[in-house]
Amino acid sequence: MSVKIVADSTCDLPQSIIQEFDISVVPLYINIGDQGYLDGVDITRKDFYIKLPHYDVHPTTATPGIESFTQAYQRLADSGASEILSIHISESLSATVEVARKAAQRFRAVPVRVHDSLQLSLGTGFQVELAGHMAANGKSTDEILAALAQIAPRSFVAARLDTLDFLRRSGRMNRFMSGLGSLLQLKPILTMKLGQPGSERVRTKERAEARLIQMLDAYQPIERFALLHTNAPQGAQELLAKIAHSIPQGEVMSMDITPVIGAHIGPGAVGFAIISKSPILDRERKALS
Repeated sequence: MSVKIVADSTCDLPQSIIQEFDISVVPLYINIGDQGYLDGVDITRKDFYIKLPHYDVHPTTATPGIESFTQAYQRLADSGASEILSIHISESLSATVEVARKAAQRFRAVPVRVHDSLQLSLGTGFQVELAGHMAANGKSTDEILAALAQIAPRSFVAARLDTLDFLRRSGRMNRFMSGLGSLLQLKPILTMKLGQPGSERVRTKERAEARLIQMLDAYQPIERFALLHTNAPQGAQELLAKIAHSIPQGEVMSMDITPVIGAHIGPGAVGFAIISKSPILDRERKALS
């Protein structure tokens, strides 16, 4: 049996991992004015974030069509896949999972199972990487899904935004809240756990980073860690210097967040994706609340 893995471009995995485990990536769309771009194909992340503050019309994002998924599934079936596991960004944030499900229902060449990661960015990427590794080692889809179910409750993503302005531009928050944030120079923190997005308002960058560190401490000990940012590598490294003692030793993955998410949160965001070694406990809930 040959299980193959499909993901979408919001998983934020580096190309080296995608190639190592032969993961097929279906890109989402970024629309700038009347021009559409395939995420990760037609526009670089750095260029997008440099230009984002200056677009006359704020970019919008869109999911791939059913045909994009069926074509990806067909390519894998034609190359010898006996089963396909399709892993995607949480359906609380995107319709991508639902489109993949519809494609899977229509596809008949080989069985396709669709999995909601309940996460975004490398919160999803960690699951895709694990699935790719297990598939490469001959594990069944049932075994892979069981492993993903084990890490989902231990996964957490958080980032502090540099400004609320891009949430306002994208329509993800009402104008009153945006005006308040601009007035008070808030540095909002966005979080994601088990398909539930959350947010906090913090007054300064320093307090926002202190809150991120508090959140990280709540998940100790850490099994996997990666830095996330939106064209803010220096800010990511500054955060890393403050937390290096509390994360696994070795090379730290640092990734630019996909513009599909970045269009809403803007440049300058800094945060992390983690997998804890144990599920969240009551004491940790208190630390996160």
